[in-house]
Amino acid sequence: MSERHISELGELIDAEAPAYLRPCSLVGYDREQALGLLRTMLLIRLAEEQVGRWAESGQARCPCHLSIGQEAVATGVAAALQPGDRLFGNHRSHAHYLAAGGELYGLLAEVLGRADGCSRGMGGSMHLQSEAHGFFGSVPIVAGTIPIAVGAALAAKMDGGSDIGVAFFGDGACEEGVLHESLNLAAVYALPMLFVCENNQYSSHLDIALRQPSDRLARYAEAHRVRAAVVDGNDVTRVAGCARELVGAARRNSEPVFLEAVTYRWRGHVGPKEDLDVGVRRSMTHLAAWKRRDPVLRLEAALVEAGYASAAQLAQLHADVQQEVLATAARALAAPWPAAEALLDYVYAQ
Repeated sequence: MSERHISELGELIDAEAPAYLRPCSLVGYDREQALGLLRTMLLIRLAEEQVGRWAESGQARCPCHLSIGQEAVATGVAAALQPGDRLFGNHRSHAHYLAAGGELYGLLAEVLGRADGCSRGMGGSMHLQSEAHGFFGSVPIVAGTIPIAVGAALAAKMDGGSDIGVAFFGDGACEEGVLHESLNLAAVYALPMLFVCENNQYSSHLDIALRQPSDRLARYAEAHRVRAAVVDGNDVTRVAGCARELVGAARRNSEPVFLEAVTYRWRGHVGPKEDLDVGVRRSMTHLAAWKRRDPVLRLEAALVEAGYASAAQLAQLHADVQQEVLATAARALAAPWPAAEALLDYVYAQ
């Protein structure tokens, strides 16, 4: 750890803090809403586990960055959005795509490079899009979509409606100059823009304690006088509630807002392995501690506690989603490859 690093997040970044092991609060949620959040998180996790199996077997040949353990962020934020909002992701965006409503088949076929994929088999895991659901794209360039999302927010403002721009990015992107330029422009032009930082504490392989003087990234937004909030990113209802407040302000006031969600990815930077990931603080003990803050289990515990579902009903939901993923995976494996003559179709205008 750097001698100059301090922790401003305190217990929020402490994997074993009791306050962050508790079930989610379901105040304000009916049974169907709460089960809907759980289903989305299960879909993300089980789909990514399938992608992980393909990456391990070599059936998925593109680099695959998994967000297992971070499902509550995408799910909670998506619950606060409306159909016209304009979303942009990063290299770890399976969750963002699915939470926005993107089709599971389109994702799995794309990871396999098949013609039925959401990017017609030409993009792979890191180039996803579902324009019909407001997810306009993800790219592997760190921070690359942040200014594009700000441009979408400018367009939304010029259109005169209530739509906003949304950018998902990780803590590593906060070290790219374009984030700061984007925050500044969004603030100066009063753009309806939601910046979502998934602070999973690692940029590729390097611990945040070795890269930054503080682990609290919302400070960058505050430097640009952008309204910001920090939330437990493994509590889906807290993420959703915080996102609703910020998004409401962005829509009402045409202003940029910044959400920092503190979370942890279970797998390595790229690929399926639950390894040490070359991180200095990361260890199997540290990973095991963060797994006790599992966002899926915390919502399941809340559902049982509230009487919304029994353990048997939750097991059935899990089995149903698993069957959907397996059936869709089989369909994707049978999908055709892109035609050879299509190689340049999406590079040059016809």
